[in-house]
Amino acid sequence: MVFLSKVILLALAISALCVSPSLSFSSGFRVSLKHVDSGKNLTMFQRIKRGMKRGQYRLQRLSGMALAASDSQIEAPIHAGNGEFLMELSIGTPPQSYHAILDTGSDLIWTQCKPCTECYDQPTPIFDPKKSSSFAKISCSDSLCEALPQSTCNDGCEYLYTYGDYSSTQGIMGAETFTFGKVSVPKIGFGCGEDNEGSGFSQGAGLVGLGRGPLSLVSQLKEAKFSYCLISIDDQKTSTLLMGSLASVNTTSNTIKTTPLIKNSLQPAFYYLSLEGISVGGTRLPIKKSTFALQDDGNGGLIIDSGTTITYLEESAFDLVKKAFISKAKLSVDNSGSTGLDLCFTLPSDSTNVEVPTLVFHFEGADLDLPSENYMVGDSSTGLVCLAMGSSSGMSIFGNVQQQNILVLHDLQKETLSFLPTQCDQL
Repeated sequence: MVFLSKVILLALAISALCVSPSLSFSSGFRVSLKHVDSGKNLTMFQRIKRGMKRGQYRLQRLSGMALAASDSQIEAPIHAGNGEFLMELSIGTPPQSYHAILDTGSDLIWTQCKPCTECYDQPTPIFDPKKSSSFAKISCSDSLCEALPQSTCNDGCEYLYTYGDYSSTQGIMGAETFTFGKVSVPKIGFGCGEDNEGSGFSQGAGLVGLGRGPLSLVSQLKEAKFSYCLISIDDQKTSTLLMGSLASVNTTSNTIKTTPLIKNSLQPAFYYLSLEGISVGGTRLPIKKSTFALQDDGNGGLIIDSGTTITYLEESAFDLVKKAFISKAKLSVDNSGSTGLDLCFTLPSDSTNVEVPTLVFHFEGADLDLPSENYMVGDSSTGLVCLAMGSSSGMSIFGNVQQQNILVLHDLQKETLSFLPTQCDQL
């Protein structure tokens, strides 16, 4: 039985940085995350709709990236861009504080820099490298410059990084001291963007890529592990990003589930997983094994992504999931389309709780049995309960609603990803 109070998804109110003063970089660091819709006076379904709009847009970009990567005629690589969470950090000496979008779907770290020829409005002053004693330009022979998808050599290494919605950042590559709470890390390579165009970045002062590419924060720190733990959307507490040794989990726990990370050579920044099947209400669905397979041309597959709100499944698989929920939920289907979600049910007027089918994702070596609040969203004011999933064409995405209250550990040395059920507000 699932109580409505457990399935109503409210805002993620996620706040500022939290690092122990005694922490050293060698033992990793801890960063709290702020949701991009934090502090907005929105209803639950308004928040879900906003997240879905961003998620559908992001899905289109990610799918377009995979198609572009398989086309040898494409000369300008594009990247995911945007995301759902902001992380607080400081740049330079003396340190200047910023919020930057956290993106597990790209790898470049960048912020807006003076002098700006084209910059969007951001909530904090624009970074001025001339006022930092630790700023240095990166040379054209530097490995980070060579790792850029597009660069030219004039006054140092100049970069252009383009995102799938035609937004872009352009400027010079610099090395600078980045501070995470009390932990300072020198010589982090980043883009000092003097020409930043497009929408979607205005929540922060730039972006921190956490993808698998050589430019990302993870790669530059040479840390094999990082993890994040996202609170329930109906909670007002804090989500957490853990880097380095702090990211480790109790590997002897019998509740941990571990699955291989798969590489796509055409999109090396993404974290692909091998999804072998799905069960609804204890019944394994007749989904073809090839449905979620990563194809030779780089298309298809499933990525895990903190920057997408709900899970999107390849259309034929989603249709089977939808059909199974309708069959097993024993509730009246709502066809009004008022929520924007693909499947909603009308709640009985005399009911204070509702029984919903179980949902299990069968990853390679890891059967992830999700709690109901990670896939059903309810609203007593409208009398509806909805499946927090949608359909896609090609690429599938395991979104952040499905990852709530699960510590998600990326081990890049072992090339595995682990799930550990965790009360994220107690980390």
